[in-house]
Amino acid sequence: MVFEPERIIMLLDLLGNPQRAFRAIHLTGTNGKTSSARMIDSLLRTHGVRTGRYTSPHLETVRERISIDGESISERRFVEVYEEIAPMVAMVDAEYPEPVTYFELTTAMAFAAFADAPVDVAVVEVGLGGATDATNVLHAPVCVLTPVGLDHSEWLGDTIAEITTQKMGIVHEGATLIAAAQAEEAVRPIVERCAEVEATLAREGSEFGVLRRQVAIGGQLLNLQGLGEVYSDVFLPLHGAHQAQNAAVSLAAVEALFGAGAGGRALSADLVRDGFAQVSSPGRLERVRTSPTVLLDAAHNPAGMTATVTALTEEFEFRRLVVLVAALTDKDVGSMLELLEPVADEIVVSRNSSSRAMPVAQLAALATEIFGADRVHVEPELPDAIQEAVGLSEQGEDPALGGLGVLITGSVVTVADARKLLLR
Repeated sequence: MVFEPERIIMLLDLLGNPQRAFRAIHLTGTNGKTSSARMIDSLLRTHGVRTGRYTSPHLETVRERISIDGESISERRFVEVYEEIAPMVAMVDAEYPEPVTYFELTTAMAFAAFADAPVDVAVVEVGLGGATDATNVLHAPVCVLTPVGLDHSEWLGDTIAEITTQKMGIVHEGATLIAAAQAEEAVRPIVERCAEVEATLAREGSEFGVLRRQVAIGGQLLNLQGLGEVYSDVFLPLHGAHQAQNAAVSLAAVEALFGAGAGGRALSADLVRDGFAQVSSPGRLERVRTSPTVLLDAAHNPAGMTATVTALTEEFEFRRLVVLVAALTDKDVGSMLELLEPVADEIVVSRNSSSRAMPVAQLAALATEIFGADRVHVEPELPDAIQEAVGLSEQGEDPALGGLGVLITGSVVTVADARKLLLR
């Protein structure tokens, strides 16, 4: 992958540098970026801030990537923004051997839409990595680093340290970095980059964190240590310790933007509670059916699957769980299957709509090695696979007793495909 920053810089120059019209919180990391972005967005809005949010990938429509005040940009406005910037895109394309990429285009559209709205603060998630990402024109005053794991190694590096170095490229001079707890290998690149650009570093477990979490109906109840204050009895309608961690990171990011923290003013505890109570994160242990319970989860790497499996065991009491997996061929699918094996009674393997989808025969062979042939079921078409998984979950069981579940996972594309089928 060749990154030419001059291309996105030229495009934004032609547009009048819309990214300079608002403040920004810039997020990078391996897992948790989208959930954290949605939490930050909600917290800002409950504090009276007009927000733009740019995340990827999308589940149903590309318009989800560009959100203003919590709502996806309308079809009409999406077309208008595209038509406004299309002549500038053509000018850039005429200057470079490679055309403006899909991600560069949507990034420019987002920044143009945010400037025109106008928004006060944009919450922007990187597309890939950080240093060479098209969003790295922001030079945001507040940056967020969610947990770093091994993913996209072909682009970012083979070690946690190499990947962290790439992601830390979004931290620029004088910024504040809000860093989730990291593997030991990530610490040095974080500290070195912050020292290099004289950035302020706030670390989970030191300056902020989760003090207490308790499973509650429909989510969890949290006590959060912010940068200067403790916020108690915060209800978060999302499942898993990883989402509690995302909440702590998000709270600290908003505090940093507002100048709250040690020696500064605290946020309103009531507004913090309101902000978290309104959060949703589609495709993240999202319950879409009951009897049996059908959960959709976009975990697509071992770190993400670890968090999903932990949440399943801690917060759900399934008597019988069937897992449906469809994954991409460039992911560490074997490790994900090994993590799922202890919690799944049966597994159904299928294929999603991506051109990079792992062939069903290859996925079935991997699953058979880990689960054994008796527990593996193959359905090449996703609608048939969902029907098979539901049937297997009820096999030999009385649905009236409850405790039956289906987890559909393995890829964001898989979740997007399943949502179209299950949430019509």
